[in-house]
Amino acid sequence: MARALINLPRTARAGAVIEIKTLLSHPMETGYRPGPAGRLLPRDIVTEFVCRYDGEEVFRAEFFPATAANPYLTFTTVATRSGTLSFTWTGDNGFSQTQDVAIEVT
Repeated sequence: MARALINLPRTARAGAVIEIKTLLSHPMETGYRPGPAGRLLPRDIVTEFVCRYDGEEVFRAEFFPATAANPYLTFTTVATRSGTLSFTWTGDNGFSQTQDVAIEVT
């Protein structure tokens, strides 16, 4: 399982724009590099990231083989209500990881 780091404010005022930063520890093998035996290493990348705010999609990104290992994203959204932000990364070889973070809006 990959390790995800998520940084966002735990509290915010209603209507405030909040910045969200995510980092996923993942090797991101492109499938184009030869391994020690001269054969191509199999592709193993994160292909998609989705952030949902209480079930509503607020951000989506697609990744491709040129994406660096340990993909880092920064994006913003508007704090509308207290709830949960759900972060999901999916990728090759059945990879899927979801992490939830609560936010309190006053």
